[in-house]
Amino acid sequence: MDNTSILKSNPWPGKKNASAAPAASLDAAGQTIRSRIAVIDFMRGFVMLIMLFDHVRETLYLHMQVTDPMTVAETAPELFFTRMAAHFCAPMFVFLTGLSAWLYAHPAAGPRDATGFLVKRGLLLVALELVVVNFAWAGKFPPPVIYLQVIWVIGLAMIFLALVHKLPLKLLGGVGLAIVFGHNALTWISFAPNETGYSLWTILLHRGFLVADGAVKFKVTYPLLPWIGVILVGYAAGPLYGRAMAPGRRRRLLLALGAGALLLLAVLRGFNIYGEELPWVYGETTVRTVMSFFNFTKYPPSLDFLLMTIGSSLLLMAWLEPKDNWFTRACVTFGGAPMFYYLLHLYVVLAMQHILVAVFGANHGERFGIDVFWPIWVVSLALMPLLYVPCRAFANYKRTSERAWVRYF
Repeated sequence: MDNTSILKSNPWPGKKNASAAPAASLDAAGQTIRSRIAVIDFMRGFVMLIMLFDHVRETLYLHMQVTDPMTVAETAPELFFTRMAAHFCAPMFVFLTGLSAWLYAHPAAGPRDATGFLVKRGLLLVALELVVVNFAWAGKFPPPVIYLQVIWVIGLAMIFLALVHKLPLKLLGGVGLAIVFGHNALTWISFAPNETGYSLWTILLHRGFLVADGAVKFKVTYPLLPWIGVILVGYAAGPLYGRAMAPGRRRRLLLALGAGALLLLAVLRGFNIYGEELPWVYGETTVRTVMSFFNFTKYPPSLDFLLMTIGSSLLLMAWLEPKDNWFTRACVTFGGAPMFYYLLHLYVVLAMQHILVAVFGANHGERFGIDVFWPIWVVSLALMPLLYVPCRAFANYKRTSERAWVRYF
């Protein structure tokens, strides 16, 4: 979702606009607007950088598969916590998509209809998932399996939001919370592949194959229902970043909501009450015990998974809003061109895999892989400045271009 259109005159925090009014009150107001919106792009950029670690892992360490939830006794701590960090990506993407949709529908000039934008954007994301993203992962076309993952589910959630976003905000927020908190109670419902309702339930809540036979198979890995809840909650949170919200009050509310989510997580998870099907247990070491406690289901995201990721992120958003340094500005740059970055980094790691196979040969089936984990971090850090340059160029182009398609990237 394009927040940068709100800030075309000076979107980057910490950089003064030469044409800005000299009055101190106007400068302070401009800085408030920049910081409240830039933190949204920061969060997008930050989680996308975290995502890079996980996608490099899936490129070079794919032979060491992880389950969902992870098998704690068989998973090395460095692999576990790198994978756990990546858990924050999808929830923040979807939450911020909903929040940004509210900002799009409520610009300074007054409310506007966001239906067309959300539908077109959602359909584009579904198309990109089916063709561009799946080719990047498989390296061949057509891929033997079409995986319906995070871009697909964001697209469908946006289309759903397009249909309902005009309903009362409290209703949308209430329904979103009911889905987020209640979908774990539905996990016992299941259908066999030959039963009526299997396909719909697979799309909504239980990941699995929609088409299991034939030259091209389709598999749902991101069931839709919980993410509809997240995007609705994000949309209902939009007024937190409205112009009428005082920065101090926004930060207090974010701190209260984030702390409340983590406190509820501590109770629900601490006593294994509700919110995660796999209970935590004491391990052989403190590290294994911590791993067990934070070992949450991602597909679909359990309530505890969402409380941890969104709750922590709300605290981070409150803390980061007034911050301005090279790292925050770099993350804002990445977050200002999220779809461009997403597609670019997938093809960079695909190219990296092909180059490594050409140079060193395949050592894990048709792929090249490594047998120690620490190079994953080194390679990911090395790729960040490489990705930054084209992302900065595209973000600058996006801010100044009048072409309609640019808004969707």
